[in-house]
Amino acid sequence: MKYLDCVLQQMLKETRTFVQTLSELYMYLYYFINLSLLPSGFTMLRAFSHTNGRCVFHHAKCWHHRKSVLAIRREDVNAWERRAPLAPKHVKELTKMGYKVLVQPSNRRAIHEREYVKAGAIIQEDISEASLIIGVKRPPEDKLIPKKNYAFFSHTIKAQEANMPLLDEILRQEIRLFDYEKMVDHKGMRVVAFGKWAGVAGMINILHGLGLRFLALGHHTPFMHIGMAHNYRNSSQAVQAVRDAGYEISLGLMPKSVGPLTFVFTGTGNVSKGAQEMFSALPCEFVEPHELKEVSRSGDLRKVYGTVLSRHHHLVRKRDGLYDPADYDKHPENYISRFHIDVAPYTTCLINGIYWEQNTPRLLSRQDTQKLLVPVKSAAAATDGCPELPHKLLAICDISADTGGSIEFMTECTTIDNPFCMYDADQHITHDSVEGSGILMCSIDNLPAQLPIEATEYFGDMLFPYIEEMLLSEGSEPLEKQNYSPVVRDAVIASNGMLTPKYQYIQKLRESREQAQSLKMGDEKRVLLLGSGYVSGPVVEYLTRDSNIDITVVSVMKEQLEQLTTMYRNITPVHMDVLKNEEELSSLVKKHNLVISLLPYSAHPFVAKKCIDNKVNLVTASYLTPAMKELQESVEAAGITVVSEMGLDPGLDHMLAMECIDKAKEVGATVISYTSFCGGLPAPEHSDNPLRYKFSWSPQGVLLNTVQPATYLKDGEIINIPPGGALLDSVTPMDFFPGLNLEGFPNRDSTKYAEPYGIQTARTLLRGTLRYKGYSRTMGGFVKLGLINPDPYPLLRSTTPPLTWKELMCKLVGIKSPAEHHVLKEAVFSKLEKDKNQLEAVEWLGLLGDEPVPAADSIVGALAKHMEMKLPFGTGERDMIVMRSEIGLRHPSGHLEDKFIDLVVYGDNKGYSAMAKTVGYPAAIAAKMVLDGEITSKGMVIPLTKNVYGPILERVRAEGILYSTHSIIKQ
Repeated sequence: MKYLDCVLQQMLKETRTFVQTLSELYMYLYYFINLSLLPSGFTMLRAFSHTNGRCVFHHAKCWHHRKSVLAIRREDVNAWERRAPLAPKHVKELTKMGYKVLVQPSNRRAIHEREYVKAGAIIQEDISEASLIIGVKRPPEDKLIPKKNYAFFSHTIKAQEANMPLLDEILRQEIRLFDYEKMVDHKGMRVVAFGKWAGVAGMINILHGLGLRFLALGHHTPFMHIGMAHNYRNSSQAVQAVRDAGYEISLGLMPKSVGPLTFVFTGTGNVSKGAQEMFSALPCEFVEPHELKEVSRSGDLRKVYGTVLSRHHHLVRKRDGLYDPADYDKHPENYISRFHIDVAPYTTCLINGIYWEQNTPRLLSRQDTQKLLVPVKSAAAATDGCPELPHKLLAICDISADTGGSIEFMTECTTIDNPFCMYDADQHITHDSVEGSGILMCSIDNLPAQLPIEATEYFGDMLFPYIEEMLLSEGSEPLEKQNYSPVVRDAVIASNGMLTPKYQYIQKLRESREQAQSLKMGDEKRVLLLGSGYVSGPVVEYLTRDSNIDITVVSVMKEQLEQLTTMYRNITPVHMDVLKNEEELSSLVKKHNLVISLLPYSAHPFVAKKCIDNKVNLVTASYLTPAMKELQESVEAAGITVVSEMGLDPGLDHMLAMECIDKAKEVGATVISYTSFCGGLPAPEHSDNPLRYKFSWSPQGVLLNTVQPATYLKDGEIINIPPGGALLDSVTPMDFFPGLNLEGFPNRDSTKYAEPYGIQTARTLLRGTLRYKGYSRTMGGFVKLGLINPDPYPLLRSTTPPLTWKELMCKLVGIKSPAEHHVLKEAVFSKLEKDKNQLEAVEWLGLLGDEPVPAADSIVGALAKHMEMKLPFGTGERDMIVMRSEIGLRHPSGHLEDKFIDLVVYGDNKGYSAMAKTVGYPAAIAAKMVLDGEITSKGMVIPLTKNVYGPILERVRAEGILYSTHSIIKQ
């Protein structure tokens, strides 16, 4: 008997490499069993693989008999997770073998508990007696039980950041972790996976998505009758729905204008095969990849076409254009993909089932896709009711769900709840919709959960043969004493509080990633710049001096975007109207560390709300308006910084004032008056028009400022100026630079700065705007005519027939159109109260002529667009900035001092305008300070404290923005 013991022990060891001696092993086992020669204390355990309904004997194992308990845990990480790792039929086999099987109760599980009970399982919450606990997805860290065996998809083998806390807890609790993903055969092929059902569900989903996308493009198709995969009780129901759609296609019910449909499947594994299996329910014909071009143009509309893409179809070596599989395996970096050239242009829908490895060519990049989405030329037969498709490639179903992988721009998975998004390659943004420009994307990472019963049975069939050996060991026992098969042994990620030798690289990956993230957090920063107007140049120029700052510029002005992209590196242009694309804006904001808004001030609250939602800091050059102040609590709750008034006026005027005021307070002086006037003007030699003004800043903002109310303090008395144009009657000559012939008028509410400036002692407090003499008089004429009217004016919308200025002026002065020129002129002159200078300005601008009025939402919006065209700075012309601040001080000794601060900046003939420099550089410097952690205050910030204005004033001087000060002492 001792001899038989030794033989049996040796035979059992050899079963670990039993492939070549299986028949011999059967013979010996039969001999021992039938002659009752098994030693006492041993029992025979069975392992089965269910293949096509048959039970196949895999291999037998003999262990010392002991009672073992298996637990199937409840899936509780995702609401859609209704699968289980084993089906009732597998539980039945285990209970027949004498195992106790516990199943945690779950109303979410697709297979009813009673089916498990019939199979012999016990339904109970407490699973602590189990030696092996299995699930599909990861358990929550707080549900782990120490020193147990666990098996599930851990998603830790790439040191995935989201699951590292779980791995840490597994190590701390000395749990043995078997990861299904690493259960592979001697060829490295996975032996336990849901792959087929990911392919089946993904194919169903994308057919449903195509129905929606076609409808958005103006086409009803048979795909509209296919639902999402989870809407079907099982795959057979789904197949029937697909067949029904296919029947309609075979009858020729697909719209002719969409052309033949082509589907490309990548990969040859179970994922791709599952997708192809569902696709085959359509009237389909599989062709070779090189045949796609022909069938996509002249194929039969009563069928759809498919092709399976392998490496040799699209990969070529860079130096000679050939494909060598052995060489590719060794040096994939020497190859490129021609998919975007040879296959994608003829593909309607891509079903991607391949994963991407570092240094291997991607299937599609953003640049590739931009070229693929160029609109096709419309055929003569196309009509509004029967439109052609905008481009051939309509949809991508990335079943691999490999973010940033073979589909470079698939950076975030979709979900069963929100299965589709549109990727716009031109703007490099995604938005949750099936409408708009771009490619329909579907990239759900838990597709088999949509067909949970079949997926459970399929997966359980593959897992069942390995359950016994995982079950018959205690997690607390040393791993080296376990006699696991290679498939199971190599799937042990952690045991006894340590990573197993094969997976110790995970810790190194974590360390390198954490180091890279640390460097990235410290170095690489992403800025979203909204607006590409006059000021954007200095902002971009300043920030791109730091090579670790990447800037995305969003603008409706395509030419300016292209100029910025040409002039500066690290720029990603996005051509988009921010205010009309709310979802796209939100998607962009969340991908950046900081937003700089150079949009009109009225847009800032809209932008700020997106920053609050996504916890992203914001910098603007505009006033902190009441609408912005209302967001104060939300900004603080989000823990972000919103910097406002970081330009010229407001901005540098605050900083120069506070520098002077703070220095005065340091010597005990009291501020008794503060006046500050600032203006952006053409240089004197270029002020040659009736308005004596040219635009280097927002035209509409300039115009609207003339009808704003104003409040200021004069010798202790509060002066209020009502809105509507009365401001232009409060003009004062400004003679501090006599040669410039300036005038000034109050700007907004000056009194509100008494508290933030800390100058409540001042009896005069006035902030105003500078212009050349005559500006206010001319603008007053526009106010009289109703041209500075921000109210909606439907007749000027782009959807209505265009008006000429002559027709609009007739309406404004109340005469019937068309009118003779002299009649209109006389009516306008009368409306202007016989002011010849004002009439001259109206005529000079062409407002009595036949030129069309630009489309706009309001009259003032149209006038702003018109003035931007009529009053730009010409080539070689320059602007200038003039600022004069006067601060009256009373010193402790009783003597008085008037402190003067002068800032005069000229634009560069071949460079930036003065306005661009004095607004752009302060905003850029402030943005850099936020990025670098120099400005850390949370909430609303304006530049009134020394830690903010000090560094900015020092740095603007380095940019050539110089100011001077002088004083007059009075006894």
